Amino acid sequence: MFQGETAVTLDDKGRLALPTAHRELIASACGNRLVFTYNPFEQGCLWLFPHAEWEKVRDQVKELRGVKRVHRDLQLKLVGAAAEVTLDGSARVLVPASQRNAAGIDKRAVLLGMNTKFELWSEQAHLEKIRTTIGEADLSDEMLDLKL
Repeated sequence: MFQGETAVTLDDKGRLALPTAHRELIASACGNRLVFTYNPFEQGCLWLFPHAEWEKVRDQVKELRGVKRVHRDLQLKLVGAAAEVTLDGSARVLVPASQRNAAGIDKRAVLLGMNTKFELWSEQAHLEKIRTTIGEADLSDEMLDLKL
């Protein structure tokens, strides 16, 4: 399980060094094979899956019937854009240039451990997201049961 927030810097080639705290788990979970794809729900964010976890998501998404536009859009953003990457000897991965550009990710970004995947946010999009509070009208029934 991945969790935590880390400010990261991409090098001039667009490589991201994964935090030391996650490296061992990534190596054991997926043999250092990961998949980048778009976050279809939020701008300024990419998803990074361990390969085995990605296969589960990919298989669910590809089963959606393509006659619905929203299904095709989800398939395009997740499966169509998926890029497999492998950690190099310095525990870095190359973030695909097309995805970096579309998400507005440049040198400075934020990597979030989100249970079974990571989210890589542009620094600006992340700041905007965390500065937005959750209002009372936004609460779901499931949230009302939380003991925070």
